[in-house]
Amino acid sequence: MSEQLPFDGLKVADFSWIMVGPTTAKYLADHGATVVRVESASPPDRLRAAGPYKDGVPGTNRSQFFGDFNTSKLSLSLNLKNPAGVAVARRLITWADVYIESFTPGTVDDLGIGYETARSLNPSVIMASNCLMGQSGPAAAFAGYGYHASAIAGFYEVTGWPDLPPDGPWMAYTDTIAPRLLAATIMAALDHRRRTGQGQYIDAAQVEMALHFLAPQIADFNVSDRVVSRDGNRSDTMAPHGAYPCKDDDQWCAIAVESDEQWNALGHVLGDPAWASDARFQTAAGRLRHQDEIDGHLGEWTSGKSAQEVMHLLQSVGVPAGLVQRSSDLLQDPQLAHRRFFRYMDHPEMGNIPYSGHQFRIRSYDSGPRFPAPLLGQHNELVLRDILGMTDEEIAEALAAGGIA
Repeated sequence: MSEQLPFDGLKVADFSWIMVGPTTAKYLADHGATVVRVESASPPDRLRAAGPYKDGVPGTNRSQFFGDFNTSKLSLSLNLKNPAGVAVARRLITWADVYIESFTPGTVDDLGIGYETARSLNPSVIMASNCLMGQSGPAAAFAGYGYHASAIAGFYEVTGWPDLPPDGPWMAYTDTIAPRLLAATIMAALDHRRRTGQGQYIDAAQVEMALHFLAPQIADFNVSDRVVSRDGNRSDTMAPHGAYPCKDDDQWCAIAVESDEQWNALGHVLGDPAWASDARFQTAAGRLRHQDEIDGHLGEWTSGKSAQEVMHLLQSVGVPAGLVQRSSDLLQDPQLAHRRFFRYMDHPEMGNIPYSGHQFRIRSYDSGPRFPAPLLGQHNELVLRDILGMTDEEIAEALAAGGIA
């Protein structure tokens, strides 16, 4: 296996926080880039104050929510409200190939480290700004989290049950989508710089990066004026389609029947009960019209079996089925174990803990995290002295002035 990683030699200044920017930088860090994660103790990254915590004990360095998105990074703690901290930040931007930030639009300009300043310090720098609504326009100042962007983008209206309020997809949904697109955009900018020597400024709006996942619904409205809304786990084209109760407490299996052939195969597994042969259920259109009745029969069958058994029985005859897993199940999942998705590493305070890997494998090198997430300010001396070349006197002055926080 090659020891050369694709982003060896790439230098990244990560001024972002929460999830989108840090996860974007994690892609680069895990694949070889030197990523300096700029943080502050007042306040620390919001995720450092969010669980789950190791052993349930809160602490700035004990959140695995933060840890999972910040592997393979160096931590530098700066006070960006202090001129001495801003001076160090400018040195870091001068050093970097890529500069990522996720403050409210206008904040980095107010701090004196906006794009015009960055470009004057480093003409070929690639700067990426990420926020909910983009850097310009009437909604640019709207601040919040991925939950808010997900609601504005339309995901909450279409997720949940028709007799209940909007439920929304699990997690701050746009936070999980945007890093994948932003990382790819940065890679495209790096390729452009390699060919032309030119830097870039990337203005990434979470709402815009997520909207394409609603393309079918948006297209439907554009051509038919149909406004889709919440319909639980059901599909417009497939039935049965849902999560069905299984034996034991709160155990479920998701089942989807895509065709008449799969419907017949499902009936055989069930023992060809009379109800499955009902003429009303022999076409997709008929099954869609009578979903409540089918779900009742199917739920009676699944409730007598374990979710694992239901999944294996149906998969063996070509019917899509999957048990509904918890996080504890995922950690023990044999397929994820085979692909080494989770990587156990020794964290300075939390000990040996699992970190998530990536959703792909690439031949010839290991694409997992290289080392655990850092303690707050863990690498101050390394970054200031070895990366930025500051002298002991310069470091002491920055500390005395309150720039290192």
